[in-house]
Amino acid sequence: MALTYGMGDLRKGLKIEIDGIPYRIVEYQHVKPGKGSAFVRTKIKSLINGKVIEKTFHAGDKCQEPNLEYKTMQYLYDDGEFMQFMDTNTYEQIGLTHEQVGESKKWIIDGMNVRMVFHNGNPISVDVDEVVELEVVETPPNFKGDSQGGKKPATLNSGAVIQVPFHVLEGDRIKVHTVEGEYLEKVK
Repeated sequence: MALTYGMGDLRKGLKIEIDGIPYRIVEYQHVKPGKGSAFVRTKIKSLINGKVIEKTFHAGDKCQEPNLEYKTMQYLYDDGEFMQFMDTNTYEQIGLTHEQVGESKKWIIDGMNVRMVFHNGNPISVDVDEVVELEVVETPPNFKGDSQGGKKPATLNSGAVIQVPFHVLEGDRIKVHTVEGEYLEKVK
């Protein structure tokens, strides 16, 4: 039996199911008005089509834990319409649209292992690790006098552009926090 969540269990990042559709909570705000009972205002993102909607939960409202399964898949290539992934055990290939992959696609490179998310047996999206190692392929050179605390843009081998400290150069491998899209550290 699926787990049931009440208003007090909700938090950012939690996956819930409403009317048979799995969602992830992307914004969460607990509101205690001067009159009346408290409620939770959320923005939830559909794991199936990526649409974000606003939903308010009141005391007594319940939602279910979605029936999700995860399988490790290897990213192969982008054929223009679908991003192709391969099951590393059975060698079965599955294609997902760019909308299904969503924000995760800017952290994915050829050959990378990801977790494909299945809802009731159907592939719906992918999750990448919270921290990934990527290579800097383009960034401006350092100039004498650049401040130690400053940042500059860097293009990574996945295509994403993030802000990095001045000491990071082209060819460096760095760790990136994929949830926040931020530089963490240089890989030694």
